[in-house]
Formats: sequence, structure tokens, C-alpha cells
Amino acid sequence: MDSVDIAIREPDGRRLASRTRLIGYCWAALTVSIFAGWFVVTRFSVTRELTIWDITALRFGIGAVLLAPTVLRRGQRLPPAAWRDGFLFMLLWGVPFVLLVAMGLRLTTASQAASITPTLMPAFAGLFAWTFLRERQGRARWLGYGAIVCGLAGLVTAAAISHGAPDPAGLVVLAAASAMWAVYTIIFRRSGVTPIQAAALICVWSAVTFLPFYVLLGLSRFGVASLGEIALQALYQGVLMSGVAIVTFNRSVALLGSGAASAIIALVPCVATLLAIPILGEVPTALEGAAIAVIVAGVLLASKPPSLPATPSSKKGRRP
Repeated sequence: MDSVDIAIREPDGRRLASRTRLIGYCWAALTVSIFAGWFVVTRFSVTRELTIWDITALRFGIGAVLLAPTVLRRGQRLPPAAWRDGFLFMLLWGVPFVLLVAMGLRLTTASQAASITPTLMPAFAGLFAWTFLRERQGRARWLGYGAIVCGLAGLVTAAAISHGAPDPAGLVVLAAASAMWAVYTIIFRRSGVTPIQAAALICVWSAVTFLPFYVLLGLSRFGVASLGEIALQALYQGVLMSGVAIVTFNRSVALLGSGAASAIIALVPCVATLLAIPILGEVPTALEGAAIAVIVAGVLLASKPPSLPATPSSKKGRRP
């Protein structure tokens, strides 16, 4: 009787797992779309009137106003441990992360920045999870990480041939940002904080630590930027990136795991490169297109769940 019950439950469990992965992929796809546009929209402004300080102020100032009620109103207040986790989240994926990426965008191009940070992140996430948490990755994932890194190397090489060698400082700060992002995905999944709470904590802590210096040091350039540019950045940075994207990414991590969700984010350069064609006039070469194809293949491998060894109970439910 026990073996029959197990045999019946196993297909239900597989269907539930497949449905969970499908929902996680949908959240990840929405995240990829928003992140890809963010690199293009951010470079659009940091090469014009607004500065990285203005972009950061809009992102976390508006995000804090929109999301603070989810962690501050009565009945929703979090314990001190959650606020400590939130401060760590902010250090990894808040103001320092945005400033590093914005700096990299000034020193490189939208396609290069979108290629380096989200593409290296899954490789870092898999390596850190394997090294420090002893999480099995599986052969397919390791092959995927390798393909992603090889595709990235090809993309940077192709860009260097077409547009000149990228600024080394830009490459360093973008790689540092990707490592911070990878650490965040691992810590968030083990924290017990919900996706929207994590988004709110990142925005609130970022606003509290950054905005006073922004105002006191007179870093604003809103007076010389057009209303259209300010409105675009306010919508994209403050609403889509600080609210929607953080929540959707956290949901994908919760449903898929840090390794698979991070791997899917490596698709950002593909989407960002396509968006940069009509918006920024940055047209990829054939070699860049081939490198992106390698990255996509790596994502397909790296996003596969690792195969688990059969448990004694599952063996018992199988027919000889």
C-alpha cells in the first residue's frame, strides 16, 4: 500500500514542480525585460544631463515612497533581524550596486555593461553556492556557466574589435557589481524575507543612507534636464526598477533557486543589445551576434535543475 501511495504521489509532485518552474520562468522573463531596458535608459541619461547621483536618487527615493508602507505601517512592521538583513541587501543590491553599474555605463557602452554584469552574475552565483554552501550544480549547469563566460569573452572581444578596447576600470566595476548581485541572490533566498519586503527594505535603507548626502552636497542636476528626461527616469528607475523588477526577480529566485534564476538573467545582454539598436544606434556585429547565441545556449543549460539521486522511497514505488 505504501509503495502504491508513493507511486501516485510522485507524478503529482513532478507536475507541481513543473508548474512552479514555469511560474518562476515567467517572473524571470519579466525581470529580464525590465533589466535590459534599464541599461539602455540609464546610459541614455548619464551621457546627457542627469548624472549617476540623480539616477540613484530617483530610483530609491521614489521606490521608498511607494514601498515603505509594506514594512512600516501597523501590522506590517518587521522584526529587527529583518531590518538587519535589509541593510545587508542594500549594501549588495542597493546604492553601491547602482553606482557601480552607472559608473560602468559611463566608461563603456550599454551593450557592454548589459553583457558583463548580468552575464557574470550567474557564474558567480553558482561558484559561490558550490564553494560556501556546498550546493550541487550538476554537469549541465557547469557547462552552462562555462558557455556563458565564453560567450561573454567573445562579446567583449567583438566589441573591442568594432569600437575599441573597453575601459579596464569599467570592466572591473561591472564585474564587482555582478559579484555583489550574486551574493545577494544567495543571501535573500535563505533569509525568509518575502520578495516585496526585500524590495521595500532595499529602497528604504538606500534612501535613508543616500538622499541626505545627495541633498547636502548639492549633487542634483534636475534644473538643467528636460521634463521628459526626468519623467522617463522617474518612471523607469523609481517604479519599474525599484518596485516591479526587484519583486519579480526575488519571486524568480524563490521559485527557481538562485542558480537557475541567476542564469536566466544572463539573457539581459541579448534583449539590451536589441533595444540599443533603435534607441542608441548601437548596432551589433555578426561576431557579437554569435557570442550572444553562445550565451543563450549557456543559459538554457545553466537554468536546468540539477538531477537529484533517486531516494529509497522513490525506488520503492517503481516497478521492477
